[in-house]
Amino acid sequence: MNAVAAAAPDTPVARATLSLADGADGSLILVLGGRLDAYSIADVWTQARAAVAAAPTRRIVVDASAVDYCDGGGVAMLVDLLREPRAADAAISVRGLRPEFQRLLDQFDLSVLAEPAHAPPVRINAIEEIGRAAAQLGRDMRTQIVFIGETASALWYAFTHPHRVRWKDVWYTCEQVGANALPIVALISFLLGVILAFQAAVPMRQFGAEIFVADLVGLAIVRELGVLMTAILLAGRSGAAFAAEIGTMKVNEELNALTTMGLDPVRFLVVTRIIAAVLMVPLLSLFADLIGVLAGGLTMLSFNIPIVTYLKEVDSIVDLKDVLAGLVKTPVFAILIAGIGCLRGLQTQTGASAVGISATRAVVSGIVLLVVVDGIFAVIYYILDI
Repeated sequence: MNAVAAAAPDTPVARATLSLADGADGSLILVLGGRLDAYSIADVWTQARAAVAAAPTRRIVVDASAVDYCDGGGVAMLVDLLREPRAADAAISVRGLRPEFQRLLDQFDLSVLAEPAHAPPVRINAIEEIGRAAAQLGRDMRTQIVFIGETASALWYAFTHPHRVRWKDVWYTCEQVGANALPIVALISFLLGVILAFQAAVPMRQFGAEIFVADLVGLAIVRELGVLMTAILLAGRSGAAFAAEIGTMKVNEELNALTTMGLDPVRFLVVTRIIAAVLMVPLLSLFADLIGVLAGGLTMLSFNIPIVTYLKEVDSIVDLKDVLAGLVKTPVFAILIAGIGCLRGLQTQTGASAVGISATRAVVSGIVLLVVVDGIFAVIYYILDI
């Protein structure tokens, strides 16, 4: 008979012992004794598992009649031994455990604690995939309709009760969306004007029509590219920031705290961001138009066209109608950027990558919808001959 003993370092009188014996019916008997507590079972636990693993085909009986004390650590060891997967004729059983310790062991349902069986992968056919996609599309549409309704209601409330709007948050968001975005908007608009003017001037120079580059650059930037590029930049910058901010709040359960305190997250978080975006996007678009047109004039200097001549040509072709045609889009773009960013933030799930996924979805959805809406405006302008 082999024996193993372990003692706790702080309680030298506490001992847990394990002895191995052969039963008359060929079974393996693990004789436990002493104190089965968290301090003394480490070595015994290791030896017991090794003995069980070394006898995979033998029935094993754990004899606990000599156990003087058993706490949660000892019960955990017994449960670990009992839930070891084995054949029916090589099962593990416990006998001789004192009633008070047996009641503690009986608190654990071994069927629940058993290792889950790995189910074979389920193959999903194409029809089921289509059905799931349609159901998910329906849920997404319902969520978006509810969000649009809540946002419209909250914006109307803010319009009719301006004193209830958190203007401090609005001005702070305006700074983040507007003032802090000026450098990147200026850089992209400048490069856009330079590239557009250069690419147009090279072929037009063959016909001596370099001056008409001013018409192309002025109309393209004022009516279309300046506004669209500004909106795309804000979708990647502010839209992702809105989604990340609100998504982080949801992961940290701050949105639940707001609801518990009686504060509507849409009014408290979404409305302020939409108002700030609506105020800032038109101003940024005008700024982008100015930088883009001036950048085109600087490019034309290399083609021996004075900047004054270039600006006079732009002034002759671009009128107030063209400027307004671009600015009319900006409130719609602003609502799309801020609304989609906030919606994706509110839809954030739990997990380490949830916030990143929400930010990515906000950027992708925002840019796609911006291009679609811009195309709709182009068709409307064509029909109305604007």
